[in-house]
Amino acid sequence: MLPGLEAAALPADAIEVGRIADAWGIKGWFKVFPYSADPEALFSSKRWYLLPAEKGAKTFSGTHVLRVREAKEHSGTVVANAQDVDDRNAAEALRGARIFVARSSFPTAAKDEYYWIDLIGLDVVNREGLALGRVTELLTAGPQTVLVLSYEQADAAGASKPAERLIPFVSAFVDDVSLAERRITVDWQPDY
Repeated sequence: MLPGLEAAALPADAIEVGRIADAWGIKGWFKVFPYSADPEALFSSKRWYLLPAEKGAKTFSGTHVLRVREAKEHSGTVVANAQDVDDRNAAEALRGARIFVARSSFPTAAKDEYYWIDLIGLDVVNREGLALGRVTELLTAGPQTVLVLSYEQADAAGASKPAERLIPFVSAFVDDVSLAERRITVDWQPDY
């Protein structure tokens, strides 16, 4: 157990948003490696749920709640401090911890903006209604984001095999995103 931090249950809507990289300074601050280029969820939530690292040394077990005092950008990374993490030793004990935030505490996305986590699992169809696949991940490719779709493709013998399709997530190709219907409609053909 981490000294000073309370054990907690992971919320049902928890999303993994980053991990603690290392201590930062001597007053209990720590560096955070965010999983998003825009780590707004880290800044908006004051309750982070910590689970131990999946690999490497584990300094604690179970789920703990970290009450964040402040999180901010610093030199291209995120640094934070929290209640009950008052010195470098306490911050070092957090190294490798996976950070989860309740999805309900994410800031509301603006019109035509989406959290990647909300797009994963959506079915993608073209304007003609032809199913192109399901979003399995998103990639950052320079200035744009790319949808990675998985689908089944017939091989030369007619057997089905898994395949991937990449579609830029830009308005030139994306007509509509319906989170309620779990569908993205695109201007794209299967032979592109």
